[in-house]
Amino acid sequence: MQNMKNTLLLGCFGMLLIVAAAGCKPEYPACDTDKDCKDKEFCVGRKCQQCRNAGDCGEGRQCANGRCNAIPGYCKDASQCSEGEVCKGNRCQACTSDTQCPSGKLCMTGRCSIPQCTKDENCAQDQECVHGLCVGAQKKPVKPPCDLETVYFDFDKSNLTSAATSALAQNATCLKKTDMAVSLVGRADPRGTTEYNMALSDRRAQSVKDYLKRTGIAAGRMSIVPRGSLDATGTSETGWAKDRRVDSEWR
Repeated sequence: MQNMKNTLLLGCFGMLLIVAAAGCKPEYPACDTDKDCKDKEFCVGRKCQQCRNAGDCGEGRQCANGRCNAIPGYCKDASQCSEGEVCKGNRCQACTSDTQCPSGKLCMTGRCSIPQCTKDENCAQDQECVHGLCVGAQKKPVKPPCDLETVYFDFDKSNLTSAATSALAQNATCLKKTDMAVSLVGRADPRGTTEYNMALSDRRAQSVKDYLKRTGIAAGRMSIVPRGSLDATGTSETGWAKDRRVDSEWR
């Protein structure tokens, strides 16, 4: 009889332990296992989160601090990019060659565009076809009235510094002395990917163009030519500072 009582007491004590253990589940978002988290969440470092790595997030998303966030500029094809951009390495970016553009388009100033012409016969009698554009026939070179200043930028920036606006003010005065056109050649130092530097140099050239437009220079006289880090020569900050620039070239 005593053994039976002991057995009953042990059984009851075991049941109490099971009930107590069941009542000690961590309070969300704390966790011990994935079962303590919501559906499609994971227990990482004893805390429930959306992902452990990019494989938990799906296409076009990345895992950052336990959350699945959209990847900026992600694309599967050019249809998901802005007009004229190409999709390369799952990123929307400016084109760098005609081969990146769809049939019937050329890479013109970093954008895939339909050309005005494909041969000289498509242009007026006094024009010729140059890389998809009808341009005037070669004339005797006209000497520019003055030299144009180079504009420099801070690291990873495309906004104009006070020194840059001062140089551009001089360029605007020079440009108003003639109707000659200019190419705004954007450049970047070699740090960063080829694609990123190409887009950064495009933004820098656009900043210069926007400033000159505000001074009264016609937009049609200025063309943007992004070069990225293709011409960079610096190997230290002193040299890199000279690589981060926009050159205004007469044409």
